[in-house]
Amino acid sequence: MKKIILIIGLLFSVIVAKDLNLKELETNCNNGDMKACSSLGNLYDKGKGVKQDYQKAFQLYQKACDGEYLEACINLGVLYYKGKGVEQNYQIAAQLCQKACDGGNSEGCANLGYLYQYGKGVEQNYQKAIQLYQKSCDGGDSWGCYNLGDSYQYGKGVEQNHQKAIQLYQKATQLSKKACDDGVLDGCFVLGDLYYEGKGVKQNYQKAAQLYQKACDGWDLEGCYNLGVLYENGYGVKKDNAIAKEYYGKACDLGLQKGCDEIQKIK
Repeated sequence: MKKIILIIGLLFSVIVAKDLNLKELETNCNNGDMKACSSLGNLYDKGKGVKQDYQKAFQLYQKACDGEYLEACINLGVLYYKGKGVEQNYQIAAQLCQKACDGGNSEGCANLGYLYQYGKGVEQNYQKAIQLYQKSCDGGDSWGCYNLGDSYQYGKGVEQNHQKAIQLYQKATQLSKKACDDGVLDGCFVLGDLYYEGKGVKQNYQKAAQLYQKACDGWDLEGCYNLGVLYENGYGVKKDNAIAKEYYGKACDLGLQKGCDEIQKIK
């Protein structure tokens, strides 16, 4: 169960959205607060307290990104990557990740590394991906460390080095735990993956389920999907197809197509 989609949930977006109501965010955004615009975009992106509207989210992320709020540039890149609220365009997604990375945003570097690794919007280049994952990891991004660990584990762009991979997984574990404790949903999701796969920590499906639950409760679509996988297979939780279908449905409602696909497969 590996993360195959760009990270969406951002620290500032999640925290601000919790602390301020819709009206306050709208007022602050109209008054030039780019963080508020990004947080408001996140509400429309996720459908939290408002009707889900990707086009509205796109407009708000664009405004905030134009105002040099780099977290919004990342979210805008995700919409271009997924074709939500705008025509799918991997090249623009890469440009936005590049902008965030150049501005010192470690998550932007991790996402750009992912695009280079898989040749999405840029020419596939494992060495470039490694450099970006390293920059991201050095900057404290758990997903950058996670992906760099995978690169060493499987010898992608670097000489295979299992000991180095373990060290990076352990660093990813520390960073994602701190992020999760601070309320960053992506940290909970990444930490859940580490426990699910036994990378840097002893494999623990129950712990993974708890972390995916926390992520899902905060509207993290991938957390919901992975929780569905655990319930469908009885990993760390009692096997229950009805509950699995419920979580796949939530992931689907949040915009994850593979969640929609899994609903049809469960009897």
